[in-house]
Formats: sequence, structure tokens, C-alpha cells
Amino acid sequence: MLSSRIGILGGGQLGLMLLQAAIDWNLDIHILDPDAHAPCKSIAPHFQQGSLQDFETVYEFGKNLDIITIEIEKVNVEALEKLEKEGKKIYPQPAVIRKIQDKRIQKQFYADHNLPTADFILTEDRNDAAKHADFLPAFHKLGKDGYDGRGVQRIQTEEDFAKAFDQPGLLEKSVDFDKELAVIVARNAQGDVNCFPSVEMVFHPEHNLVEYLFAPAEIGADVAQKAKDIAIATAEALGIVGILAVELFLTKDGNILINEVAPRPHNSGHQTIRANATSQYEQHWRAILGLPLGDTLALAPSAMVNLLGEDGYEGPAVYEGMEVLLATKQVYPFLYWKAITKPFRKMGHVTILDQDIPSLKKKVAFVKNHIKVKSK
Repeated sequence: MLSSRIGILGGGQLGLMLLQAAIDWNLDIHILDPDAHAPCKSIAPHFQQGSLQDFETVYEFGKNLDIITIEIEKVNVEALEKLEKEGKKIYPQPAVIRKIQDKRIQKQFYADHNLPTADFILTEDRNDAAKHADFLPAFHKLGKDGYDGRGVQRIQTEEDFAKAFDQPGLLEKSVDFDKELAVIVARNAQGDVNCFPSVEMVFHPEHNLVEYLFAPAEIGADVAQKAKDIAIATAEALGIVGILAVELFLTKDGNILINEVAPRPHNSGHQTIRANATSQYEQHWRAILGLPLGDTLALAPSAMVNLLGEDGYEGPAVYEGMEVLLATKQVYPFLYWKAITKPFRKMGHVTILDQDIPSLKKKVAFVKNHIKVKSK
């Protein structure tokens, strides 16, 4: 399988880190991305510019490959289904991608398989959502195309329904949670499963994307085991081959609920490149190539800070404070080869290692204060 021709749909930062892991094994990687200047462009052995959502483009890209994977869910599933019927290995499988592309189908899947999740109501449009004032407080989520915090509106009062989406979506009951967790689970074609330790995520207060995280999460062993069990049960129910990131709420009364999942490497696993015996990116290759899954042992407590473009800056990116970071022990910046910064755009991340969580928290504050992504 190591000699297979392998395609990745998407050449962004996740594709870049998949590609970096693939170089270690001399994998023959082909990238398709709509951006001629995508992060993968400069180092991909084979790069093609083209739409990920156009049937013919995706089909033509995949028909001469052996294995195809994704770094983003927004892809043409019909083309992947045709390729699968023609004998190509598509991981994650098109049926899995189809379920996860639509949050309505995704949520109903949890309910149908007795996987714990917040109460929800499927809605057709804004007016339909407004019929459920007795369900508040809640979040209105787009069924399709929400990403990195986009496609989610908090609905506290009846007046807030004016902000609801006028498209098919779902109204999800607001959860009184103590922590937001994530577990990344890998499953190969033989059905072998392995999990990375739970991480604790802290979200940006305005833009609903991960600002930083700690690994392992500050939770008891029983809670960690429960989170792991739910992640494995979700992967098994989907039958996924590859990596699955399972985002979870730890409620104030001690329950764990599934928030959302991603069928690919995920922001909540960036730190594994330095902090674990096997990174999530190598683990994904192991899973889809049918190889033994790697050891997920944490080598040290770790944190990850997303480098987001500063508000008010747009243009050629400038990274201020790199010298300070590089002079700090066990602090490792990873930049995403994005030439242009925009407010709150993910431009890179910083992985931090230390002896314990309190020390990591101090370093997180230091990193957040000392590196900024601005423009010329």
C-alpha cells in the first residue's frame, strides 16, 4: 500500500501537515485544491488546481489514483461514490462524508444510534425555527456549509430569531457545560481502533473557533474513559476508516454529549506532532493504508495555541514575536504558508510542552501576548 498513488482533496493547512507526514514514508501524494496558492502547492509532489465540489473535476482527479482522502468535508460526494464503485479506496468513505456534511443528518444519526447529544429540532427556514420559542435558549445551526464558527447563531430570546438562518438547519438546545473536550479516534479497515488522550478546548468568545487547548484535559479518569468510549462508539457506528475527531460537552452535572464530529485530522490534534509518540497525521495514513495503528502515548503535557490574524489587519502576513518564541524552551511554532492574513484567519499554531498544566497555562498566556499576525 505504500506504493499506492494517493490523492488528498484539499491543500490547506491540514493537507500540508498530512503531506509533511507523508514525506517521511515517501508516499506518492496528489493534491487537488481550488486555490492556486494553497499551502500545499510549494511542496506537493503533484498539485492540481480545481474545484472540490465539481463532479467532473473530482472524478477526473481520482480516476487514476488508488486511494483518496480528504482534509475538508465540503467535497463532491457523488464523484467519490462513483470512484468507490469503480474500485478506488475512498477513506473516509463517501457514505460517512455524506452524513457529516449535513448537521441535520449528523444529529439524527446520533439519535438513531443512541449516541448522547443535546436535544434538537430540525428546522426548514427562519419562520419554522421561530415556532419553537419554548425551546430557548438554543443555537441555530445551518445544515450545510457551516465551518470554523460560521453557520451558528445563538438564539436567547424570541427577538433573536431574526438572526436565524433562512435555510434548512437545526435548533440545538443550549447546554450548560463545564468544559469542551475532544477525542481523536483512529480506525483502520481491519476494524482496529485507537484513541488519543482527551483534550480540553477553549474557544474564542466571539468567533466560535478554538483559541487554544490543553492535553490531557483536566478531568478525572472516569470522565476520560467515558469520553473515549463515546468516541469509539461513534467511530464504530459510522464504520469510518481514518481519523475521526469527536467534539464533546462535559456538562455541569457530569454527563458527556457529542457536539459535532469531523472525519479527518482536526485542530484539536495539532499538538500531537510534537507531544505524542504518533501524530494524528501519521495515524491517519496508518489507518487508511491498512497498517497497524501507532502508539498514541503522550510524551508530555501539551498545549496548542492557534495563530489567528489580528483584527484590523489584512494583507501580506508578518509574524511579530517569532524571535521571542524561538528563544523559549519547548515552544514550537508551525506556520501555514498563507501569504495573506485576514482578521481571525488561521495562519498557524504554536505547540507548547511542559511538565504540568499550570506551567502550560503560563506559557499559553506568554505566547498569546508575544506573537501577533499582522500585515505589511
